[in-house]
Amino acid sequence: MADQAPLISDITAAADRLVGHAVRTPLLNAPLLDADFGRRIFVKAECLQKTGSFKYRGARNAVASLDPAERANGVIAFSSGNHAQGVALAAREMGSSAVIIMPADAPELKIVNTRMLGAEVVLYDRDTEDRDEIGARLAQERGLSLIKPFDNPRVIAGQGTTGLEIALQAKQAGISQAADVLVCCGGGGLTSGISIALAAGAPEMSVHPVEPMGFDDTTRSLATGSIQTNTLRSGSICDAIVTPSPGKITFPIMASHCGPGIVVTDDEAMRAMAIAFTRLKIVLEPGGAVALAAALFHRDNDNDVIAVASGGNVDAPLFRMALEKHG
Repeated sequence: MADQAPLISDITAAADRLVGHAVRTPLLNAPLLDADFGRRIFVKAECLQKTGSFKYRGARNAVASLDPAERANGVIAFSSGNHAQGVALAAREMGSSAVIIMPADAPELKIVNTRMLGAEVVLYDRDTEDRDEIGARLAQERGLSLIKPFDNPRVIAGQGTTGLEIALQAKQAGISQAADVLVCCGGGGLTSGISIALAAGAPEMSVHPVEPMGFDDTTRSLATGSIQTNTLRSGSICDAIVTPSPGKITFPIMASHCGPGIVVTDDEAMRAMAIAFTRLKIVLEPGGAVALAAALFHRDNDNDVIAVASGGNVDAPLFRMALEKHG
């Protein structure tokens, strides 16, 4: 696949590889939530995926797609925590080793969990160091296969299996074919994968990336038609989706298949975390809650809406803060 965008056939092949490994996560709905906000709101609960986020899907597909000799040499990835845990678990399941480059300010829970899954963790300063450079250097020095967190066709294909499930579950639930599908977006791997799957399986649905304020590179890129970069590299509680820019592979996919992006505040993400716990009984991290925040607080039509809750790996003090402030 090299650096080419995956096809729907690549996503269905990934789905076959994930059978018996990835969780088919539920599409949740709560009548009281609908009543609170005056329309039907569904949540694709990827926070219930293995390792607590959708990232396991792409990681497992990418590691499984390696040549056995490459897999035996080990893999390397860079991540603020969710891709880290997904790669670490996938590598362990398939008898490979993993080196994970993580920002030093990543949530402690994510760093600890990545190490507990057997990976070697290399910390870096995201304000002064380039994770791409570190990853490329270590991959060359140690002969490791680099699994990028979003700009990797096998990873995108794995994330796209979420979209296959959404299309089927939406049909079973009687959700409008014109529903809006809101996706938490960092580099765009999940958003682009879902958009390919839905373009094939539910083409009337409209996919929208959702980002935190100040880190809206994808929203600006879609608006201008060219890749835009964030000035800041840190400063949002939504650590899971703070990236410099959309990917060279993911951006053209999103430009072809997605509607305009939506930007939410950190406080709106915190409010969504509290509401998800109160109404849906699920735990979300800030970056995993931005799509739900957009569904709740940035409504511009009466369509059914599906928000992808992309992750639930939140440190206890931050989650407690969200509940105390907005619960």
